[in-house]
Amino acid sequence: MNERRCKGFTLIEVMVALSIVALSLTAVAASMVQMIDAANTMRDRTYASWIAQNKITEIRLAADAPEVSASSGEVDYANTTWEWRAVVSETGVEDLFRIDVSVTLAGNEHTIRSVTGFVGLPSAPGEANRAWSRQSPGRGVKQ
Repeated sequence: MNERRCKGFTLIEVMVALSIVALSLTAVAASMVQMIDAANTMRDRTYASWIAQNKITEIRLAADAPEVSASSGEVDYANTTWEWRAVVSETGVEDLFRIDVSVTLAGNEHTIRSVTGFVGLPSAPGEANRAWSRQSPGRGVKQ
């Protein structure tokens, strides 16, 4: 009656534990891939927004009335080639134009970011201040 019982894990218990660990590591890896994809998408959206805003600023700095038309081009930014498309349209307000710029990765049809801006013709220095400082009759100001 000298039976000796070994204490430890059986092969089945070890296999079940390893399968649980493998499933857990797979879920963690999938989660990390998803977070990396989200970070890359946010980076691309940010860059595309900056490129579109830069294009609108270039049109504003030209100090001439933009031509109502569409234009496009490529730009190298952050070691990547991007394509932009700018559409200038009238707004119905004299000398005020709307600019819609969409940005994609080169060779890709999917628009990453679209930005809208407005540009007007420059006025004489101080003219805008005079327009705001005029008082309308009936507001307690005698004319």
